[in-house]
Amino acid sequence: MTTQLNPVLRHGASTALVLLIVLCLAWELWLAPLRPGGSLLALKALPLLLPLRGVLKGRLYTLQWAAMLILLYLMEGAVRVWSDPAPASAVLAALEIVLSLVFYCCAIFYLRPAKQAAKREARAKTAS
Repeated sequence: MTTQLNPVLRHGASTALVLLIVLCLAWELWLAPLRPGGSLLALKALPLLLPLRGVLKGRLYTLQWAAMLILLYLMEGAVRVWSDPAPASAVLAALEIVLSLVFYCCAIFYLRPAKQAAKREARAKTAS
């Protein structure tokens, strides 16, 4: 039995992750850095590079833990949208929230059929 996984959701998650990496770098280096000339906060993009290869290939395990990782960026965006005094930074934080949510939803809905198939197989094994 094969599980049909939606390639549109995989591409959506991949695109959102790449855009989030670009946003993190551009935000902290050029668009609205904490200090003129850029800040070390741009290093927050590094953890996003870890799951990039697996997400681009649609690996289920990578998408699972990347979905949990992305929640940190959702929280950071929520904090900064409310607390950053600069309007440009608040807009970038809102964009971070949107990209994080897009990635999370795409990843979860991409994984859902595989999780359901695994549960069915586990029930079938215990019933036998």
